[in-house]
Amino acid sequence: MDRTHVVLPAGEIDRQREFTRRAAALLRQRGRRILAMVDTYGCQQNVADSQRIMGMLREMGCGFTRDPGQADVIVINTCAIRENAEKKVFGVVGQLVHVKENNPDAIICLCGCMAQQEAVARKVRQSYRHVDLVFGPQALWKFPELLYEVCAGRRRVFSIADEHGTIAEGLPVVRESGVKAWVSIMYGCNNFCSYCIVPYVRGRERSRNPADILAEIRQLAEAGCREITLLGQNVNSYGKDLDEPMDFAGLLEEIDRIPGEYLIRFMTSHPKDADRRLFDVMAKSAHVARQLHLPVQSGSSRVLKAMNRGYTREQYLEKVRYARQVMPDLVLTSDIIIGFPGETEEEAMETVSLIEEVRYDALFTFIYSPRPGTPAAQMPDPVSRAEKQVWFDKLLDAQNRISGELHREYVGKRLTVLVDGESGDPQWPLSGRTHGGRLVHLRGEASLIGRYAEVNITGSNTWALFGEL
Repeated sequence: MDRTHVVLPAGEIDRQREFTRRAAALLRQRGRRILAMVDTYGCQQNVADSQRIMGMLREMGCGFTRDPGQADVIVINTCAIRENAEKKVFGVVGQLVHVKENNPDAIICLCGCMAQQEAVARKVRQSYRHVDLVFGPQALWKFPELLYEVCAGRRRVFSIADEHGTIAEGLPVVRESGVKAWVSIMYGCNNFCSYCIVPYVRGRERSRNPADILAEIRQLAEAGCREITLLGQNVNSYGKDLDEPMDFAGLLEEIDRIPGEYLIRFMTSHPKDADRRLFDVMAKSAHVARQLHLPVQSGSSRVLKAMNRGYTREQYLEKVRYARQVMPDLVLTSDIIIGFPGETEEEAMETVSLIEEVRYDALFTFIYSPRPGTPAAQMPDPVSRAEKQVWFDKLLDAQNRISGELHREYVGKRLTVLVDGESGDPQWPLSGRTHGGRLVHLRGEASLIGRYAEVNITGSNTWALFGEL
């Protein structure tokens, strides 16, 4: 895409600030402080998007609540990756009809990847008439204008045009933690995996300018942020659309030069674009975590081809071997889909054999969920859900055993842990993360939150470690 049309000119952002002032004036006419609720589903990019929405709401004078009954503006930021996620959102949105009955002036907004789908927007238009505003990810930057249209015109507004997408710099943000932060380095996706709806709802890949990313990270580091996660649907293809050459490994090198006591994580990496240069840069970096989320999705080369993933089982394993060669302490996680259309039991067991060979620290596992509009949704799928569940259970049994074994190897070691919050468990009141991203429950005072601590690991289970200061 022509980047002169991708990066929003400053005048457009100034125009939205004017709509922010207008919307704030209309909301103030209610004669009390306006409260907003932002409810987020799905991936970390959605979390980052919601923090921008909260930033715009705060500039309109809104406070925040988690109680929909107290909210004047409700924003549901949605995920379209799996059918269950959509069903859950529709259930939540359906319940909001009672909010509207009790407070007819409440403004209910549906946004995110679900909202960008024409079929979803049509369903909301016809069956969820209490929803006032529907907009997709590409329209997020003009939220003030859309909300003003709802307030001023007292009408429903839908903004789901099939757009390439843009980059809007300078949007306000509410970061809910001073310890951790999300930084989007790019938006959209060009991969078109046959099962995935994301490229259709988030548009084509577009990279932020390196200078803007570096300025944001420098500001976070100077403010004392301890953990910064770089976000993109495929961070490894960062920079391919930039006028000045810059790849993801080069961006990491530039970030690593920023002084401060902080750790850089990133997700998600597509294996087809993860190369030796990336692993070499990670290995020599002082700030980049020795943690890699590298979604394999399947251990069968035939299934990978049907998924349009762009690599074979053997190519994936070669990347893992090299990454571990240069980073022996690497913590490796992945995504797996079981029951892809046409997958046989033998091919599903190839996936189980792959996780036995790789020995991931943890997995995010899913039974295939058809997404209307994707090629995979049209593929023959003769295997029953019950049979897929049997394969899935075998996968879980293997991974839970591996995770338990790997976690037991930590017992007796001393690790540096970033204490990032309270767990709610009176026995282990604090939670933290190792440099490799492993969850640690520990005892201590809340004053430790936001600090690094040396922790002796005393116990473990399949999902977490336990330790003493």
